[in-house]
Amino acid sequence: MLNSKTKQQRLVVIGNGMAGMRTVEELLSAAPDQYDITVFGDEPYGNYNRIMLSAVLSGDKTIEDIVINDRQWYVDHGITLHAGSDKAVVGIDRINRTVTAKDGTVASYDRLLIATGSQAVIAEVPGNELEGVISFRDIIDVDKMLAYSSSHKHAVVLGGGLLGLEAANGLALRGMEVTVIHNNELLLNRQLDKPAAKMLQAELEQRGIKFKMAAKLEALRGNDQDHIKAVQLSDGSELACDLFIMAIGVRPNMALAQQAGLYCERGIVVNDTLQSYDPSIYAVGECIQHRGATFGLVAPLFEQAKVCANHLSAHGVAEYITLPTATKLKVTGIKLFSVGDFIGDDSSESIRFTDPGVGIYKKLVIKANQLVGAVLYGDTTDGVWYQELLEKKTDISGLRDLLVFGKAYAG
Repeated sequence: MLNSKTKQQRLVVIGNGMAGMRTVEELLSAAPDQYDITVFGDEPYGNYNRIMLSAVLSGDKTIEDIVINDRQWYVDHGITLHAGSDKAVVGIDRINRTVTAKDGTVASYDRLLIATGSQAVIAEVPGNELEGVISFRDIIDVDKMLAYSSSHKHAVVLGGGLLGLEAANGLALRGMEVTVIHNNELLLNRQLDKPAAKMLQAELEQRGIKFKMAAKLEALRGNDQDHIKAVQLSDGSELACDLFIMAIGVRPNMALAQQAGLYCERGIVVNDTLQSYDPSIYAVGECIQHRGATFGLVAPLFEQAKVCANHLSAHGVAEYITLPTATKLKVTGIKLFSVGDFIGDDSSESIRFTDPGVGIYKKLVIKANQLVGAVLYGDTTDGVWYQELLEKKTDISGLRDLLVFGKAYAG
């Protein structure tokens, strides 16, 4: 064991979210004494599970339930934590290897890990700066939604993707009248085919959520106090609105890296070892671009963390490979699963199983005797198995006739 921090290398982490802190956890496991670690986060908390914010909104969890590492954890592991809006890093000096926070705090590094995550995309429409118009990204957003749900009636969510539907469900459970505006005729159109999407919409409608499908937002209108009061659509219709949630996607937070002269395209470009074009600077999570891909789900972020920690600890044998990521909706009582190419093409074939009476739909896409995509609705028991077959490129020709009935029958 090293005797003092002066003999340790200095690792500075910009970002106190799930990707950055999972990397630190992996590093502490692999090489607990190698680094003197300093973490900067722009939220005044320890590390929490951001993907469980929808469960807090719906009332299934509390904020305390979703904390991964509280402030004491950092103390226990000898990590210096700078947390809060004034601790947001505003500059990286690659020549002198330092980072500077908004309040003037400076930290020197031998290795730098950028894990700045992403920011919500804000629709460029008139009225998007009105009071009552928010995104759904952090604890502050959830606190605002909870406050509105206890004193206001009409909520409108822009976006029929995962985050938008989770926000809509949570607000409906809190007693608000919720309408979802989506620019496609299908909910979760990047994850579900038409039969599964229609089943999902019907189930959410039974919960009291209304939908404006294939609709275009025209403007947000406010009252005399510059607070939102109505949503105007391109077809001329209007919706009463007290709270408007933007949930139309995220984009990588890469401005800091760009200012430091790191190469960026749609995100901070990294290689298979999660290094940027500056070999002393690594990046993981939603802020990166790897082999042309950007990331918004947690599974690839955790795999990146494992590979990055492997190299930071000088084991240096792992390489990050992007695999198809499964989609699941965090809405209690709704079971759906999607992975891979669930649409298919002229060179593929599909196997379907439908039981409308119990609300079950399955679609498997097969190409060259391999499973390349799957959509499950109502029964997701075999989702993990299908994902394994897909990732391992298993020859399923011997399983084909029973494949749609699941592992218990075909495996």
